[in-house]
Amino acid sequence: MKPADFPPPFRAADYVAPPTDPEAERIEVGVLIVGAGPAGLACAIRLGQLLEDAPEIRERLGEVPVAVLEKGKQPGSHLVSGAVVNPRALRRLFKGRARIEDMPFYGPVHDESVYMLTAKRAIRIPAPPTMKNDGNFVASLSQLGRWLGERAEEGGAIFLPETAAEKLLVDGGRVRGVRTGDKGRGRNDEELGNFEPGADIVARVTVLAEGTQGHLTGVALDRFGLGGENPQVWALAVKEVWRVAKPLRRVIHTMGWPLRPQAKYREFGGSFIYPMGDDMVTLGMVVGLDYRDAELSVHDLLQELKTHPLVRKLLAGGERVAWGAKTIPEGGFLSLPRRLHAPGLLLCGDGAGMVNVPALKGIHYAIESGSLAAEAAFAALRRGETPWRPGALAAYDDAVRQSFIWRDLREVRNMRQAFGRGFWMGGALAGAMTATKGRFPPGDRRTELDAEQEILRTDRARSYPTPDGSLTFDKLSSVFASGNRTRDDQPNHIVIRRDVPREVAELWTRMCPAQVYEVAGDGVAVTPSNCVQCGAITAKGGRLTPPEGGSGPEYTLT
Repeated sequence: MKPADFPPPFRAADYVAPPTDPEAERIEVGVLIVGAGPAGLACAIRLGQLLEDAPEIRERLGEVPVAVLEKGKQPGSHLVSGAVVNPRALRRLFKGRARIEDMPFYGPVHDESVYMLTAKRAIRIPAPPTMKNDGNFVASLSQLGRWLGERAEEGGAIFLPETAAEKLLVDGGRVRGVRTGDKGRGRNDEELGNFEPGADIVARVTVLAEGTQGHLTGVALDRFGLGGENPQVWALAVKEVWRVAKPLRRVIHTMGWPLRPQAKYREFGGSFIYPMGDDMVTLGMVVGLDYRDAELSVHDLLQELKTHPLVRKLLAGGERVAWGAKTIPEGGFLSLPRRLHAPGLLLCGDGAGMVNVPALKGIHYAIESGSLAAEAAFAALRRGETPWRPGALAAYDDAVRQSFIWRDLREVRNMRQAFGRGFWMGGALAGAMTATKGRFPPGDRRTELDAEQEILRTDRARSYPTPDGSLTFDKLSSVFASGNRTRDDQPNHIVIRRDVPREVAELWTRMCPAQVYEVAGDGVAVTPSNCVQCGAITAKGGRLTPPEGGSGPEYTLT
């Protein structure tokens, strides 16, 4: 039995439509950017820089040359990452305008350790070349996102916060913009007293920078046949931020326990522990969603990790101050879309799958792709060109292929797939791939859909620690720590089959870090107001669609 045997009642075509508002009532902008993450914000900043020197183009784009649509309360509200950031793309974006020292980093990486864990021991091992972080900087992505949002506003971008992009507007074979979701509907979709209908936002160029599991990105891949040869696969990351008694002076990564190395379990992942100044640390657990055990829970694995002597000592005397969860695209080079553009449309960042799994890096690829998207859009807006002409935005694909994004991802294109053969065999193959820069073993290895993995059940949950409220925590208290702002009576935004076998219901229940699903009778019950929009359900047999704008977590330190 596998989750893919019970597909959700979802059709991507239902989220594609022509503009329906009367022309006089449409919101017209020059370039519409969907998503205020690192890719979208970099795109807005770069467009502001280019338009600063091209007043005639800025004037032709109307009263709102650049608009950024964000479903969270503000930039950063829905951003979660480790994060250790490679500053390469930021230096190019802000060359001569801002220094790395001016950005909200917690400082450079001075020292780092990699450990192989057993249940009681921590064996230090040499850091794999892909995981070395000399020259990189520790950050909170939500804080960096807010800072980038301020720079984008200074450059003239207009933000439309608490607004979800629900439908892709397509007319005459080209993307015209998006339709935003309604606000103020009740649980049964009825209009409440504060009801506000959605609106058509039309643009000359639409940039989808929605991040991992982007709703309209998936719709666009389907509508324009942009999907790559291999399916995308994901990991789920759950992290906490702690205020601690003693400062941590190094970056730590771990492999091994509490994950199992045998190939039959397909448990690929590890943990990270990063310093955030003198009084905070962030730690998280990342696990590939192609795992098979119905009892595996990434949230509970993180709680188990904290009972290890190495981690317990680091957290001694501290308190948890934040929690978050998000999926990470892991398909890499071989799962990239076959094209990153369509008439009037560009795709960038995590939504397009630009993540280097062995290096644990994606933020600088998102920033670089956003900058390159801005440059391609700007070129297509020059007099004599039209961005919806077939091929008008192809320069973006060319720029990405000539960038470090393409080179880096190509070298590690087979590493994630290798670990489907178990930890030890995967590690040996990854070593060969690193030494030869991806030339050996030759060829390309296919990815397999996460939802296509056969389900098995063990007694894994027996080892999860009982939450004590000081070191280990349950899921509901963690949702509270995320600052979740979702109304209890909002319409359900999660599309799944309810009549599923107990094995599937249990898999979803354990998988979800926010306690959205519960085994009930002959299927599964859903509490959508708990959802922190991590996207794991889309990878494992369901489909997350946009909730009401402004709902979901309110991340500040993640």
